[in-house]
Amino acid sequence: MTSAPPTDAVAAHRAAEPVGSRLDDWWARVLRTPARMRLWYWGAPIGVTLLAAILRMWNLGQPHALVFDETFYVKDSWSLWNLGYEGSWPDKADARFAAGETQIFSSDPSFVAHPPLGKWLIGLGMAATGAGNSFGWRISTAVVGTIAVLLVFLIARALFRSTMIATIAGFLFAIDGHAIVMSRVALLDGFVMFFALLAFGCILLDRRWAADRLAARVAAERSVGRDPAWGPVLWWRPWLIAAGILCGLCAGVKWTGFYFLAFFAVYTVVVDAVARRRERLPFYISGSLLKQAPATFVLMVPIAFVTYVACWAGWILTSDGYYRNWAESVHMQWTGGLSWVPLWVQNLWHYQTEMYNYSINLHTPHPYQSNPLTWTLMLRPTSMYYVGSTQGQNGCASTSCSAAITSLGNPLIWWAATAAILFLVYWLIRTRDWRIGLILTGLAAGYLPWWLYMGRTIFTFYSIAFEPYLILALTAVIALVLGSRTDPERRRTRGILWTGVFLAACTVVTAFFYPIWTGQQVPFWFWQIHMWLPSWV
Repeated sequence: MTSAPPTDAVAAHRAAEPVGSRLDDWWARVLRTPARMRLWYWGAPIGVTLLAAILRMWNLGQPHALVFDETFYVKDSWSLWNLGYEGSWPDKADARFAAGETQIFSSDPSFVAHPPLGKWLIGLGMAATGAGNSFGWRISTAVVGTIAVLLVFLIARALFRSTMIATIAGFLFAIDGHAIVMSRVALLDGFVMFFALLAFGCILLDRRWAADRLAARVAAERSVGRDPAWGPVLWWRPWLIAAGILCGLCAGVKWTGFYFLAFFAVYTVVVDAVARRRERLPFYISGSLLKQAPATFVLMVPIAFVTYVACWAGWILTSDGYYRNWAESVHMQWTGGLSWVPLWVQNLWHYQTEMYNYSINLHTPHPYQSNPLTWTLMLRPTSMYYVGSTQGQNGCASTSCSAAITSLGNPLIWWAATAAILFLVYWLIRTRDWRIGLILTGLAAGYLPWWLYMGRTIFTFYSIAFEPYLILALTAVIALVLGSRTDPERRRTRGILWTGVFLAACTVVTAFFYPIWTGQQVPFWFWQIHMWLPSWV
């Protein structure tokens, strides 16, 4: 019987096992100078942002027609820009508007279901280029969608401390079809995503800011012999204040911004409790809930609501907006202890209640409505534009042609991200990795509230609000697959190979689907081979 090798021999064998890979060695040689390191550090974010800009802004003005809900937001944006509130448009105004008759709105107010900030931003692009320019209709969403790719890169680098991992995150977001489409149409949801993502970044920055200052305050207390049993209250937290403002701006586009405010505030309270426990404060839970949590509320919530109200400045400062004079006209002014409240506040409150009633009672069937449980699988993407042509029509050179804009994500990215989410829930339970907790918080804030409205008429394209966190979740799993250059050579090489194959496949799929994300006219058979599932038609 062969005896087992000595323990020190096994250890020596393991120590001799090579680590890293040839690619790691080559990359280390490429970045061997400080100048090259700086080039990589700054060039990577610039590169993914330029890629995003090209994919989002190429031929942005086509089609020169109001697609899907652009029929509401583009026209409302232009009347808002001119009147300070949304005016009314004549029936069948889309074709006339696209033809250049952009001043056919009236001063009669129109009821709208969403706050005005997103429309102000769309109107800004139109004011810069002219209302008849379809490029101008969409330039604001394209710019915001491009900057969001840079934000995902920066957030990923802050989370994973790796420019390579951040580049993968930015690249995946840059090439995803759903993100591309939602950057190329003048809808509101891209702005929701943008402001929420900025707020998410602020919450990430606040985590370190608050932990460092808590540690300093606790150390100072102990150095003079005092026992900070409950811990101090941190009132100066600028990143929390910024997050509150950004959540207010997000809600000023769509009310879903308030969900992000709620989730981020709760996350902050939990993180504060963990930080107090790390400092060995005996009453870390009660100190967080009873001392710091009220301060967090004061820092975030009032300023978010003030910011939200400020988004209605055009409606407030003019006199003809919808419901602007409702209380006076129907003699419904508040009485008693509330009689002092300004009439514009009473009228704005009434407007908000009517918006709420409209939103929760929206059950009109739509062929592209979808159940939110299916969104991450992209089972029912939204067709935003489709024009069929026969040979000779609209330049069609085939027997029949199609021009489509389908808000369909890159299937490989979305399906892999769905699997990544399920894995990360397990991974969070196992490792309690704070980075995973933060990513899943962002995802939950943008996604879980929609589960309450499964009976409403809602659409898959709303998922753009939480797509950045899907990308970050997928990137977190890719980081685990990749490992590090200190891993055994075979494990590291396999990780690089699998990651490279996945990214290459995603790139090929994006090239394949890009025509049906951007309204390009293609032969009908070419459009058909993109409809992998019957529910995509």
